Amino acid sequence: MLFRLLRVRKGGPGRSPRLASGSVEGQASGSGAPRIGVLVVAYNAETTIAQVLDRIPRDFVPRIESVLVADDASSDGTFEAGIAYQQQNSHLPLIVIKRPENLGYGGNQKAGYQWAVEHGLDIVVLLHGDGQYAPEYLPQMVEPLVDGRADAVFGSRMIIRGGARGGGMPLYKFVGNKILTFTENLLVGARLSEWHSGYRAYSVAALRDIPFERNSDDYDFDTQIIVQMLHAGKHIEEIPIPTFYGDEISYVNGTRYAKDITRYVLRYRLWRWGVGKDPGVETARGG
Repeated sequence: MLFRLLRVRKGGPGRSPRLASGSVEGQASGSGAPRIGVLVVAYNAETTIAQVLDRIPRDFVPRIESVLVADDASSDGTFEAGIAYQQQNSHLPLIVIKRPENLGYGGNQKAGYQWAVEHGLDIVVLLHGDGQYAPEYLPQMVEPLVDGRADAVFGSRMIIRGGARGGGMPLYKFVGNKILTFTENLLVGARLSEWHSGYRAYSVAALRDIPFERNSDDYDFDTQIIVQMLHAGKHIEEIPIPTFYGDEISYVNGTRYAKDITRYVLRYRLWRWGVGKDPGVETARGG
């Protein structure tokens, strides 16, 4: 398996590098095995949620403490489909909830990561209920965290040459992804192959070190948490994942998304130069 390791510097460019936080094996529980949680964010995923859950590798399930399906106040039967799967599949440690009101893509993640913190998990993996990201890659996603090589692991669709387009990524999205990733790397001082994958795994200890609760409730949450991780000196490792574009409905307004993330990373760069206010990367806990 090909891996790309992104080494970052504490507090952004110009500081000394730091190591990853160390192996997460049993950090929270004191046991020999890490407590792993899977956060499945779902919105109007009635037709796909069961397939996504069914694709979680059976030989990986014993390593999972909890799978939280967080239905973000869907207007379809996502919650009911999740409950039905739970009743018929006792092998999976599944929790299915429905948010009383729509929190937004970022807001749903915030609540999910807070759940991981409060339940003493060591690792939390973000998975999407629409099937865009392959559950079969869960073992590879957690491996660098378990080994202590990284604080976060991102699945990248851009590492394998031709993989994104071959997997059905529309040309306009491919070009936009490349341009935005180049811009974000330039302004933040990073070397990620992709900033826009939603397949991610985090050390919960690393999440405790960043103010993710200050982030947007919208899709730009994903960019903001990367900046926070990099600013805090966390190590991010990328692994190649397949690209899949099916019939799922996209709820992302591409123009607004591009403006929001570009504005944010520009604010961060200006702040690093001493212009303007903290865009939300410093923590009241003394970061």
